Amino acid sequence: MKRLLIIAHAPSPNTLRLRDAVCAGARHDDIEAVEVVVKPPLEAGPEDVLECDAIILGTTENLGYMSGALKDFFDRTYYPCLEKTQGLPFTYYVRAGHDGTGTCRAIDSITTGLRWRRVHEPLVCRGEYRDHFENDCRELGLYVAASLDAGLI
Repeated sequence: MKRLLIIAHAPSPNTLRLRDAVCAGARHDDIEAVEVVVKPPLEAGPEDVLECDAIILGTTENLGYMSGALKDFFDRTYYPCLEKTQGLPFTYYVRAGHDGTGTCRAIDSITTGLRWRRVHEPLVCRGEYRDHFENDCRELGLYVAASLDAGLI
């Protein structure tokens, strides 16, 4: 079994729906050999990253930046994972009330430093909440899990 780690900050009902949609996609019935582990950023640590085969990050846009919870996760895991997780397949999604640019820039900067390998373009759910955000998140989870299951990432 391969392990897909989903670390998502979900402080509201809508962001929880997005996280659950990513999980639903990743746990699709056609995915056979992928274990999905879901944790909020404040409960995830270096050991979770070291034990996974791919990761999906989820965050809100907070004042043009990632959530403090996701930043805290990076602060606690960066150095313990730096030399051990190079090439780790990952992607992320952002629930952005504005444009998400600063949030994406920050995540890209940190993950570039970690030398992680982005396997899907970031999903930025911009503006007022729309139901299609959930479908987009479900597809993101399915894409990463299916790629991991097939040995493509």
